[in-house]
Amino acid sequence: MSTRAGGVSQGAHASMNIGRAVEDDPAAVAENRAIVSRALGASAIFMPQVHGVEVLRLRPEHAEPGATIPAADASVSTDPALGVAIQVADCLPVLFAAPAGVGGAHAGWRGLAGGVLENTVAALMEAAQCRAADIHAWLGACIGPAAFEVGADVLQAFGVEPSEAGAEFFVYRPNAAGEPRWRADLAGLARRRLQALGLAGIGGGHWCTVSEPSRFFSYRRERLGGRMVAAISLR
Repeated sequence: MSTRAGGVSQGAHASMNIGRAVEDDPAAVAENRAIVSRALGASAIFMPQVHGVEVLRLRPEHAEPGATIPAADASVSTDPALGVAIQVADCLPVLFAAPAGVGGAHAGWRGLAGGVLENTVAALMEAAQCRAADIHAWLGACIGPAAFEVGADVLQAFGVEPSEAGAEFFVYRPNAAGEPRWRADLAGLARRRLQALGLAGIGGGHWCTVSEPSRFFSYRRERLGGRMVAAISLR
C-alpha cells in the first residue's frame, strides 16, 4: 500500500497521489501510477470506483492503452501481468492472495454492508479454482474508529438498531449539538465478515488515515488532497 511519499505530485497532492479526480496535474498522476506498476512488476489496473459491490475479472484488454475499464469496487486477477489496484483515501482497502490468483476490494461502509468482500472472495475462488481456506486477506490503512463518525443509517445498514447500547464496533458519542452519533470501527466490521468466510489468515487493519497526516492522505481531512493505492499482483 502506498503512502503520501514516493511520487512526483506537488502542493496539496504531494507526492504520491494516484487519483485523477482531485485537481492534480494529469501527467503527475500518470507517472505516479506508472511507479505503482513498476513496483508491482505488472500493469496496475485502476477501476472507476462507485462504492458498489461489483467485482471485475481482469483481462489483457484492460491493460491496453486507452482501454475503458468498467466501474467496479473490486477486481481479481490470475494473470501475473495484470495487477489489482484499489484507490483509497479513508475507505478500507482489502487485498487477497491465493495460490493461483489475487484480488482486492474497496470497502467503504456502503460496499462493506452490501457484500463487496464476500463477492470478491467468491470471484477469486472461481477464478483461481481454490477454496476460501486457501486465501489470505490483508487490510490496509483506513479511517480509524476514533475518527469515523456515523449516523443511525450506517448502524442500520449493518443490521444494528441505534437503540442497542454498547453495539459491537459502534461506540455511541453524540456530537457537539447533542445529536446522536456513533464512532464506527470499519476495519473491525470487515475483519468479522472475513472471519465468517473461513479464510486462511487475516492481517493488517491497524493504521488510521485521518490521524497520521504526514503519512496518509485523508478525504475527511482534506477533500481535494490525494488518493492512495493498495495493490497486489501474482508472481
